[in-house]
Amino acid sequence: MELDNEHESFRDSIATIDANGKRAWIFPKKPSGKLFNLRAYLSYVYLIVFFGLPLIKVNGDPLFLIDVFHKKFILFGMIFWPQDFFIFGLGMLIFIVFVALFTVVFGRVFCGWACPQTIFMEMLFRRIEYFIEGDANQQRALKQAPWTQEKMIKRSLKFISFFALSYLIANTFLSYLISFDEVAKLYTEGLSANSGSFIALLIFTFIFYFVYSYLREQICLIVCPYGRMQGVLLDKNSIVVAYDYERGEPRHKLRKNEARGKGDCIDCGLCVKVCPTGIDIRNGTQLECVNCTACIDECNSVMEKVNLPIGLIRYASENGIKNKQQLALTTRMKAYTVVLLVLLGIETFLLATRSDYDVSVLRAKGMLYQQQPNNKISNLYTIKLVNKTRNDLPVEIKVENLDADIQIIGKALMVKHEGVSEGEFFIILKKSDVKKRKSIIELGIYSNNKKIKTIKTNFLSNVSRNT
Repeated sequence: MELDNEHESFRDSIATIDANGKRAWIFPKKPSGKLFNLRAYLSYVYLIVFFGLPLIKVNGDPLFLIDVFHKKFILFGMIFWPQDFFIFGLGMLIFIVFVALFTVVFGRVFCGWACPQTIFMEMLFRRIEYFIEGDANQQRALKQAPWTQEKMIKRSLKFISFFALSYLIANTFLSYLISFDEVAKLYTEGLSANSGSFIALLIFTFIFYFVYSYLREQICLIVCPYGRMQGVLLDKNSIVVAYDYERGEPRHKLRKNEARGKGDCIDCGLCVKVCPTGIDIRNGTQLECVNCTACIDECNSVMEKVNLPIGLIRYASENGIKNKQQLALTTRMKAYTVVLLVLLGIETFLLATRSDYDVSVLRAKGMLYQQQPNNKISNLYTIKLVNKTRNDLPVEIKVENLDADIQIIGKALMVKHEGVSEGEFFIILKKSDVKKRKSIIELGIYSNNKKIKTIKTNFLSNVSRNT
């Protein structure tokens, strides 16, 4: 879009900072329309999942848990431990590639439709604000008004409501980190027995309150790295919320009985007033735009009132508007898609072949071999077992490729559910069966007569010295 110097001046400042460099508070007009309603329905689903997921259990464990304190991750009932971190890390890499591919094609639509920051702000906190303080003009007037009884009551109600909602979100968020049962102990066992959880809960509550009562759109503009990413990911073929300048320019104020002959934009400014980040979408794609579609709904409403076609602001690409082109797959889109499919294939294979048990066997450090009665020789080994299942695991060790005895030191090997156990054992062989100084021993690890793992290790002897 070709802009003159006057229109280009918007690049020298942002809507949330005034001429003196101070915070300019945004009072967006209450949005409405078909796209807003669709976003609202999707948000209801999201909120039900967010608040309900910690309550769902599978075999006594949460369906979803990110317990960084105990290095335990449960994703949709599947338990991941530090030994599975490479699978989890690859999953994060796939997510980043997916975000990149999604942004290349569809721009910042995630921010407007699925980002928790947008959903909580626009669908919860902002609605409370509209209910208590009224629409944009009423909120602006209330902010500038002196501290009357009405203002104190409304501000107090908003503070209490915002803090209560922040407290609820903090409880839910903490449930994802330590489980809902641990959070519930705060209310059943008291604060003194769960002081750490209570302190964490207060910290999260004040963070959420600060974010949604003060920072607001600044999170999207300053804090969120995704906004920075879109600057290098978007191109002229990306689908974004865009103003059709070919159809809308030159702008003009609508006058009664005026003959048509100018652009369709009647310069009402409602697309700016409804924007939660305060931008003018008619200036083109901007960093502050989160693709919330509020301007689309507002513009469509105006177009219908003045008997003009809707879609002056719509989802489109720059090339689509300029050249009236349809979306086409570019080389970059194809490359991202191939990389994503390859990574998804690898992740699927790793998940399908992932074992519920990890076993490592090592020869005891600093020891070679031991002479045993009856012309036998032994090696001492240590074994470490990780049980990722929800059931206790009795363990039995067998030598698969040689006639040998296993002698467990201490108690029989047993691994508790979701636990780790270590032990020591001897492998005892007849000297006549040992043909070389270093032999390969194949161990079968069994539980309840079912082989769960095969391990290979070395057995050292004195054969070379005797020969």
